Amino acid sequence: MRIFALLGCFLLIVTLAFGQGYRPKEGYVPDAATAVRIADAVLAPVYGEKQIESEGPFTAKLKDDVWTISGTPRCPDGKGDITTRCAGGVAVVEISKTDARVITMIHSK
Repeated sequence: MRIFALLGCFLLIVTLAFGQGYRPKEGYVPDAATAVRIADAVLAPVYGEKQIESEGPFTAKLKDDVWTISGTPRCPDGKGDITTRCAGGVAVVEISKTDARVITMIHSK
């Protein structure tokens, strides 16, 4: 009975040690384009496809293995055109480069 318990413990330790799975060298989110695609996928169901499309193009910046993806504000300029220099909210998502985990997701006002 002790042998089965020891064998079970050994198998558990080996499984935990080697069962971590594959992790890409560059992380699951290796570049800005991938980060933007993930952000779009998580933002659209929450804020609506139309709203998120209106905030494009999205930009992604990497700092300390965290991608920060944000939309582009668009407001009327008073002359019949659109400007990006305005007080208005955009969606912002933080995604882990290492494991693709969504850290935060907000929409500013």
